[in-house]
Amino acid sequence: MNKDAFLLPPSERPSWVEYPHSFCRIVDQQLIHITPWHIMESQRALRHSKGLAERYPSRELFPFAYRQDNDDVACWAKGMGERVFIIHDFASPGFEDEGAFDDVWSWFRAAVNETATWD
Repeated sequence: MNKDAFLLPPSERPSWVEYPHSFCRIVDQQLIHITPWHIMESQRALRHSKGLAERYPSRELFPFAYRQDNDDVACWAKGMGERVFIIHDFASPGFEDEGAFDDVWSWFRAAVNETATWD
């Protein structure tokens, strides 16, 4: 696995996006498919971030994972540090928030718990 497929270089990602060490560690360890969640490849994340900007123009979001059975994406938001937001994409603006986690590891633990009960 090429970890560069999951990490955009600074010149290609929004200037405010800094990959947290925890996220880089998840990618380095190839923990990218934690069904129903999947880490997005970098080009998909970039395309998806542009779609989020169109659908939610009052927010600056950058996705890093998607849930395969619905339109939820895990994102970072500008100015919010490592906090992870779950966005139900394609919901009407103002109704997209599905929850938040303090950091990537908190989100990851929840994702692992979901995979343990996934059928």
